[in-house]
Amino acid sequence: MPRPTTKNDLMIVAKESYEKLNLLISKMTSEELNTPFDFSKDKNKKEAHWNRDKNVRDVLIHLYEWHQLMLKFIENNADGKSNILFLPPEYSWKTYGAMNVMFWNRHQNTSLERAKAMFAESHEKVLALADKYSNEELFTKKYFSWTGTTDLGSYFVSTTSSHYDWAMKKLKAHQKNCKKK
Repeated sequence: MPRPTTKNDLMIVAKESYEKLNLLISKMTSEELNTPFDFSKDKNKKEAHWNRDKNVRDVLIHLYEWHQLMLKFIENNADGKSNILFLPPEYSWKTYGAMNVMFWNRHQNTSLERAKAMFAESHEKVLALADKYSNEELFTKKYFSWTGTTDLGSYFVSTTSSHYDWAMKKLKAHQKNCKKK
């Protein structure tokens, strides 16, 4: 399905992608769940995240932390008086890779089961928050001054379905690596 451009599509695609991701994880074998990720032999996987995340927990925590960014972004700006950026002030879109590493470091003692629960809870909170906005509020560019030149819906798409697709691609690549061994 193309990138959502309506509230209805946003909600449907976010829920469907979430369910697909959870189904993929639920069908992973013990070996796939317990074998550390290793994409070092694939020269096409150059982005930093291919080396950063070492297991399913790391992927779920990454999604959870981006949900937290979304929730805080709206909480910080919902009064209509603030204009606080999406990323924490010490990071930018050029340096957000370091933020992702900080998230990774923060959760090295988080269990897979805890990561699953945290991700499930934050997913529900993000969708409940998205549901509070009208289609116009979500998908009109510059409707809110604090979303800059884009629309609020794009932030929701990025932190849900688009990110879930990224996670599934990574997990499937890991499964493929496990089968090669």
